[in-house]
Amino acid sequence: MSDSPKAPTPKLDTQLLHADQKLRFNGAEVTPSISVSTTFKYPENVGELLKEEPTFFDPKIHVYSRYTQQVNTRAEHVLSQLNQGYALTYASGLSAAYSALVHLAPRRIAIRDGYHGCHQTINVYQKSKDTKVQVIDINDEFREGDICWLETPENPTGLTRDIQYYADKIHAVGGKLFIDSTFGPPPLQYPFKWGADIILHSGTKYFGGHSDLLCGVLVVKTEEEWNQVLYYSIGNTLGSLEAWLLLRSLRTLRLRVTRQSQTATLLAQWLHQVSKIPEGKTFDGALGGVVKRVHHASLQTATKEFDPKEQMEGGWPATFAILLHKQEAAIALPHRLQYFMASHRAATSLGGVESLIEYRLNSDTKADPTLLRLSIGLEDIEDLKADFRQAFEALASGWKVRLNVYVMYMHTHND
Repeated sequence: MSDSPKAPTPKLDTQLLHADQKLRFNGAEVTPSISVSTTFKYPENVGELLKEEPTFFDPKIHVYSRYTQQVNTRAEHVLSQLNQGYALTYASGLSAAYSALVHLAPRRIAIRDGYHGCHQTINVYQKSKDTKVQVIDINDEFREGDICWLETPENPTGLTRDIQYYADKIHAVGGKLFIDSTFGPPPLQYPFKWGADIILHSGTKYFGGHSDLLCGVLVVKTEEEWNQVLYYSIGNTLGSLEAWLLLRSLRTLRLRVTRQSQTATLLAQWLHQVSKIPEGKTFDGALGGVVKRVHHASLQTATKEFDPKEQMEGGWPATFAILLHKQEAAIALPHRLQYFMASHRAATSLGGVESLIEYRLNSDTKADPTLLRLSIGLEDIEDLKADFRQAFEALASGWKVRLNVYVMYMHTHND
């Protein structure tokens, strides 16, 4: 009898729904229960279950939730297939970043710009070492024992860097390439394809996607390394409720991220056209003279060495930055928008289904004082454009009112 035909590899949407299929110990539940137990009783047939050497990645039983727990493990299996490696979850993105540093034990760290929280994590790691770990730039010469910490797409601009170039450069000296891919989740980007050794995600962002959980994710290439990283991760375990929320959110990841990417690209390119219009003129109903520049990967120019579109195979990032002509406008604009937070207040974080806008200087003291970071949600693109039109009008009216008050004041005092 001939062998049965091999089942084709499932597509992404199917993986997101069924990558944890074999871990559904209780087959009656379509959606897993929220399990909050830290402690587990051995079943009567534990000897049968443990005939093979147990593993934490694919456990036959759970012992203590600091190691494994039903929903956490299921979420990690989905994340593993999604990221084409072996994923481990953490209590936050920065706790995942710190565990990666402990695991890699670099002599030097090559890094530039990006998320300021990661730089703070490196500072904390430096304080734990007897000999201070030197920080260098990603364009410096690398030496043995270095790691290259590359954030792409980059926070807060959404601009991309050439992963393959830095992979070749760091591997030439035997070092490791560590990619923060938070702004480029699958299906937008797959860093292992371009030479990454370890991938970091703040799962709080697109994997969570609903602004209701803190989570970090590390992805490595082998189960052996996964176990090594687990050893350095004791105490950074993702909470049970957060794991349940994460697993819920992963089911719709591609639908959310693809739509957010499409809308963000349209909005960034529209705002780019608006930025070319002088004050007093309009483009598509939007006043010029407010937006000075737009940073987004879709606006990057491809070179013969690097085509961002090839690396960002599933679409452009859904988070990007705009710079305004005036700092006072950058401070005021978030409060004039209606759909970037219902409360009309600026909000940090990103990746949620609601669009967010942040005056970046509030959280990053090194940011350009005219920069706003936009995280695009699932609203309709025409509604977001209309929101900017009315916000620009409101800013212009405000400036006119202040100017009139100033003229009246000067006229009165001159008299």
